[in-house]
Amino acid sequence: MTSALDCRQVAFDAALDASSQQQLAEVAKTASNLGAAVLMQHYGRLSSIESKGRVGDLVTNADLAAEKVVLAYLREQTPAIAILAEETGSSGTPGALCWCVDPLDGTTNFAHGYPFFATSVGLIWKGQPLLGSVAVPFLNETYWCSPNQGSFVNDNPIHVSDCSSLQDSLLVTGFAYDRHELIDNNYAEFCWLTHRCRGVRRGGAAAVDLAFVATGRLDGYWERGLAPWDLAAGAALVACAGGSVGDYKNSAFDVVNGRILATSPGLHLPLKQELACVTAFSPKLYGA
Repeated sequence: MTSALDCRQVAFDAALDASSQQQLAEVAKTASNLGAAVLMQHYGRLSSIESKGRVGDLVTNADLAAEKVVLAYLREQTPAIAILAEETGSSGTPGALCWCVDPLDGTTNFAHGYPFFATSVGLIWKGQPLLGSVAVPFLNETYWCSPNQGSFVNDNPIHVSDCSSLQDSLLVTGFAYDRHELIDNNYAEFCWLTHRCRGVRRGGAAAVDLAFVATGRLDGYWERGLAPWDLAAGAALVACAGGSVGDYKNSAFDVVNGRILATSPGLHLPLKQELACVTAFSPKLYGA
């Protein structure tokens, strides 16, 4: 177990060495497990569910309780690192490193008792995902990674699949909360790719989707409209598991713009090419 003293002595303004990465990966793993334990205490017995103002965008007392525990631990262990959390926003002194925390990824699932949710804690270095952990408590699985160690589920190393054929792939995606308002809503992409692969799943928790790509259960994931706390840990997991992570609109991956394509290496270009073929259609077709 990493001590608070060791983490406080990391030179955050310099390149992180292997030892520092390992220490911080342990912090991320512990933080995500602390949050996930709080979630399970609330699972099936929520006392409050509130809307953030957009259709389907919810916050529960479980989100808030889990975030409080995770942030307290991160501040204790790594007080020099800033934090960006879904429910409480930014805190700490901005720097090259920043924790991105989603205390409950899959809030709508959780609120309905659907057991596909997680606590995600990712660390970004100069805007790029470096390492992190995604705890999926209903499965008793904790996914974690660092560049010098690779990716793991619990104590077992994991790797992305070797799938390179779109027709042989199992994909996953999601739909942003603003899908009711924008033509760029992922509806057309979902339909297009459903006819070109073995299937497209919609899990409803981006961090879990990315963890499943990292372990090879799924071959590729694309989505838009995501936040840094949705992406930081999961993108690092895929990259450290030997996968390819980019922006499917031919730009460099950026946790801020919210668009991601994460796949096995051989599937990245075929999936990007198919996505480029799609013409969006309006949500008004569905009376939205």
